[in-house]
Amino acid sequence: MSRKQIAAGNWKMNTTINDGIALAQHIATSERDANVLTILAVPFTHIFPLQKKISSKSKVLLAAQTCHHKNSGAYTGEISPSMLAAMKVPYVVLGHSERREYNHEDNAILAQKLRAALDAGLKVIFCCGEALDIRKAGTHVAHVKVQLEESLFQLDAKEMKNIVIAYEPIWAIGTGETASPAQAQEMHAAIRAMLQKKYGKRVADSTSILYGGSVKGNNAKELFGQEDVDGGLVGGASLNADEFVTIINSF
Repeated sequence: MSRKQIAAGNWKMNTTINDGIALAQHIATSERDANVLTILAVPFTHIFPLQKKISSKSKVLLAAQTCHHKNSGAYTGEISPSMLAAMKVPYVVLGHSERREYNHEDNAILAQKLRAALDAGLKVIFCCGEALDIRKAGTHVAHVKVQLEESLFQLDAKEMKNIVIAYEPIWAIGTGETASPAQAQEMHAAIRAMLQKKYGKRVADSTSILYGGSVKGNNAKELFGQEDVDGGLVGGASLNADEFVTIINSF
């Protein structure tokens, strides 16, 4: 069964609105592989302006970088999944390593966020991955298995059609270090095996699994060439339009 090839850019807390519009328009109007789904995870402040500026014909979709686990209430500064759904935002990123570390989001709260996002009609890019000490200890597969079991695997097989998984080795995010293609393939294959054991071959074969961790124009082709790597969740390189387009065209 064919899987979606996806290039998702995570802008994190970068760009002013004017810079963001210029960046998104550059990407949207560039010559890109039409078979690759392009997603931009942008700051909340950018979503509405970008919806007005990017033509639907460009087939560039937007994602929020997180959402709250409640739809309303006394949660100052938070954005709910129902608010995003009302704006017709198709995707939300959940479980990014920076949210786990800096905002103390554990597997239990991520399970609640997943439930709330899907109930609101959003699709989810769900992140998982290990720190360097866990990788060195050789327990990285077991660590990611726990992350999936305690958050993602609450879902039923039908709901998994709205899930994209992003494996991000934390030791390779913003460090210049990149998991080797063999290391990326090892973990992606392990995650797909976990999916097959939980949901069966059909779900495992149809779920896109992205690699995130210092993906650049000069390494994307080799990473995306691995059997179980279906694209990338790209950080810093997605802030450079030409380099991100090179990544999109690397499949």
